[in-house]
Amino acid sequence: MIRLPLTGGGVRAYEPRTEPLALATGGALASRTVFSAAHVVADPYADTTPDSPAVVDWDATLAFRRHLWSHGLGVAEAMDTAQRGMGLDWTGAAELIRRSAAEAKAVGGRVACGVGTDQLTGPADLAAVRKAYEEQLALVEETGSQAVVMASRALAAAADGPDDYLDLYGHLLRQASEPVILHWLGPMFDPALEGYWGSADLDAATETFLDVIAAHPDKVDGIKVSLLDARREVELRRRLPEGVRCYTGDDFHYPELIAGDEQGFSHALLGIFDPLAPLAAEAVRTLDTGDKAGFRALLDPTVELSRHLFETPTRFYKTGVVLLAWLAGHQEHFTMVGGLQSARSLPHLARAYELADGLGLFPDPALAESRMRSLLTVYGVPQ
Repeated sequence: MIRLPLTGGGVRAYEPRTEPLALATGGALASRTVFSAAHVVADPYADTTPDSPAVVDWDATLAFRRHLWSHGLGVAEAMDTAQRGMGLDWTGAAELIRRSAAEAKAVGGRVACGVGTDQLTGPADLAAVRKAYEEQLALVEETGSQAVVMASRALAAAADGPDDYLDLYGHLLRQASEPVILHWLGPMFDPALEGYWGSADLDAATETFLDVIAAHPDKVDGIKVSLLDARREVELRRRLPEGVRCYTGDDFHYPELIAGDEQGFSHALLGIFDPLAPLAAEAVRTLDTGDKAGFRALLDPTVELSRHLFETPTRFYKTGVVLLAWLAGHQEHFTMVGGLQSARSLPHLARAYELADGLGLFPDPALAESRMRSLLTVYGVPQ
């Protein structure tokens, strides 16, 4: 029995489960292309401040990627789940990309890496934004990885309207040597991206986004949509050119979007698949057999945990992701780049533990309970 804090004050008793779900590793998934955006493991012994460059525990960080690959998932590297722009700067992201790409080649894993403009640290004009994108695209392509062209805070600040997006993205796509994934990250994940694609009106922004894709369908492998709006994603994927995939980034509605409907389905590139990797892979393998009901039976119960981790302010979901990685034994500490382990309240973390434990996500429930108990003790919760 463990005593967990309540949101309104006080504590209550919780009895953890004693056995995890029995989930095996496996090969590549067949019916859907699935990427997990992966977190980075900070070096807990580094003498840093929240404003210091990130110091990464490379061994633990790469070991976690091997865990994802062992379950048949691809790794979406240096994305927002890796605290890109929230503690991990471009220098750290570039090193992460190089190391993950080399590890992927060594173990036969699939990796796609984020291309942005975060080497720009102040106001920039469109020419500087273009140059920054080009530098990052070149690095990712040099490693042999697929590129995910991420939304740019600098572009959102510099662009005067839709034409600037059409021009800049067209230039990048013409330069890309292989088809890329275009990433539309909504302001709930990053407030600096409000009005992306040249308009705060999502209908108008969608038209610009589709115009970019329509002009270069041979250079777009797919789109990653993170707007937490299932209806909009379904409507958008139905309008994509033939051969262009939709990778859901909707951490609230992913089971229904991946399962699909009579007119199609979404693939996946999700931050929630970081803690859900074994269960998510098992669910997609069930879907590979044509068993959509079995897929939903496995994945639907995870939505409550995902909605909890991604609750407002959504951009701090990484804290819960790293907590669960620690509790699951994937790293030896609950320390984050930039000190973001403090970004969620203790009741929030306690509820994340309870929901994950109820799903059987912890390979060693006793270890997870012991670690959670130690965290609660540090916060002064009597056990």
